[in-house]
Amino acid sequence: NLPVLAQKIFKSNESGGVEMRTEISVKDIKSKFLDKVEELSEENIYACYQCGKCSAGCPSISEMDISPCEIIRLVQLGQEKEVLNSKTIWICSSCFTCVTRCPKGVDLAKVMEALRQITLRKNVDYVSPLSIPKEVLSQVPQIALVSSLRKFSS
Repeated sequence: NLPVLAQKIFKSNESGGVEMRTEISVKDIKSKFLDKVEELSEENIYACYQCGKCSAGCPSISEMDISPCEIIRLVQLGQEKEVLNSKTIWICSSCFTCVTRCPKGVDLAKVMEALRQITLRKNVDYVSPLSIPKEVLSQVPQIALVSSLRKFSS
């Protein structure tokens, strides 16, 4: 069930043709999902004007299925399912490169953490402790395992 994103208005113009205008209103696309992300991240999602500097500087973008600036746009449009099913929110390493590059000061690392929290609160784990191979368990330092399980599981 998508929020109303645009309203198409058709009217005849003086030359007999049809003129089309699309109007988008913030109040139409304001969603509970957007409100929750803003509440958890303490960021104004609408401050982002899609310059793309966050995505251009992201060292992990080659592994992401949706770029960081696209994640913000999808949150703005209330596309919860698409955002939460993306692997991008899990790949973000919170290196803060995006934050330093953003001309509007949007802390995308906080937004990504909020998105991870929303997913984990739905009891959806990105990594299950039982799915980690025994060879990996014996080779990886315990602190790395504990840290990743805290970040990727509920």
